[in-house]
Amino acid sequence: MPIRKILAAGALALALPLCARHACAHDGTGHNGGRIADAGPYHIELVTKDRTVEVTIYDAKEKAVSPAGFKGTAILVVGGKPARVVLTPAAARLTGEAEVALGATPKGVVQITGPDGAAASGKFN
Repeated sequence: MPIRKILAAGALALALPLCARHACAHDGTGHNGGRIADAGPYHIELVTKDRTVEVTIYDAKEKAVSPAGFKGTAILVVGGKPARVVLTPAAARLTGEAEVALGATPKGVVQITGPDGAAASGKFN
């Protein structure tokens, strides 16, 4: 067997467990019981309770990132209409209040802008 095939097989064998772990991180629930989505270099967790929206930001190693300097907007579909919620830092997450009750698992998008001005978004189905 040529050395390139051996090296390729070895690289694949090393990468598969990492891919599987990363994919599993997005299945089920996050640390706060919410849903997880990728948003650029971050993972974001969306939790909705009545009218309250909470978004926790995680780095690539799934450690919580301080929300200081971040801002965001959640655009969630409620009763077939978009509910736009401005998110601001509060404690360990971004938070905001919708004008209507959102339900536990609304569909939509959360857009965040980091302290460096870079924007990213995560989609929730």
